Amino acid sequence: MVESAAHLVDHVFPEAPVRQWVLTFPFPLRFLLAAEPRALAKVLAVVQRGISTFLTKRAGFTVASGARTSAVTLIQRFGSALNLNPHFHMLLLDGVYRFGSRKARFHRARRATSDDLAQLLDTLSRRIVAVLERRGLLAATPQYPELEFAMGTSLDQLQAASIQYRIAMGPHAGRKALTLYSVLPLEAEPTIPMLAHMYGFSLHAGTVCEAWQRSKLERLCRYITRPPIATKRLTVDDQGRVIYRYKRPFRDGSTHVVLEPLDFIARLAALVPRPRLNLTRFHGVFAPNFKHRHKIVPRQPRGKVDSDKPLAPMSWAQRLKRVFAIDIESCPECGGKLRVIACIDDPPLIRKILSHVQQRDGPADFDARGPPGEAVVGHE
Repeated sequence: MVESAAHLVDHVFPEAPVRQWVLTFPFPLRFLLAAEPRALAKVLAVVQRGISTFLTKRAGFTVASGARTSAVTLIQRFGSALNLNPHFHMLLLDGVYRFGSRKARFHRARRATSDDLAQLLDTLSRRIVAVLERRGLLAATPQYPELEFAMGTSLDQLQAASIQYRIAMGPHAGRKALTLYSVLPLEAEPTIPMLAHMYGFSLHAGTVCEAWQRSKLERLCRYITRPPIATKRLTVDDQGRVIYRYKRPFRDGSTHVVLEPLDFIARLAALVPRPRLNLTRFHGVFAPNFKHRHKIVPRQPRGKVDSDKPLAPMSWAQRLKRVFAIDIESCPECGGKLRVIACIDDPPLIRKILSHVQQRDGPADFDARGPPGEAVVGHE
């Protein structure tokens, strides 16, 4: 997650505004996109062309004029309840590039309205249905898609149950998974700007990072490249059941899902992508073989090595510095270079070393802080 986000910010995205486009699909199409990688690629191509054409026109150009968009797509397969939910997170430069003889020039697209998004989503949904009908995978209108696809394998059955929030295995197979409700349900659906709903499709384009907001862009890249499970929200109760807390309460007031161990493993199996399926795609100017790509993406000067922008996988010290601004490789007193000689993670040994250091240096001038959540009583 950290490495992928750092690579995108340091070596892919130029200093230009970036907007996130999130597209979700109706339940029948979710199963099809999870089971058929080729159908997923066709749908992504349709969506990318549609949004690129939309941005090009909003910037005042046509596709024939040579204006080009730039995008990175992260194909996410999971939802907040550990359910299978294939959807697209697309980071597009909020405008187009035109290329002259020597350098490229960026043109910002005009901000879209909610009506513009609704019209775009209607176009995308109809084109997606049309391309799937031509491949013989769908027989439907955009309002009522119906698959012509048989579930032939055990993995298909696990995926179908995960998409519908149902139990996949055991004596209760087919039933809804147990959920916990700890907040009141919402009486009305909240109004979210730059969001369009239609035929079970959803398109959101309300998150934008300006050219100078590089830290915000990196946080956004970490969010869309995150793994499917947040271990901090995962617990096990006294009966051995797995309890997973949602990131945010659902509209019906549910906040947790409770799974038996076997069904938890089934949920994880459903989230595993098919072999040789690349979940990160580069489009337009960012495509590897685009002839003008070198004019857009940030370039590393020859002969210069920056430890904050590693080309190889990050070390744990570089991750600490990148995410938390903790530099353990520089001396806080003189600024000299430090070298890691050992990594100690054994608690008894850590306590022994710290006790020795405290005896050597004498008592500290301040009281040690207690564990988190422990009450502190002071005296006047």
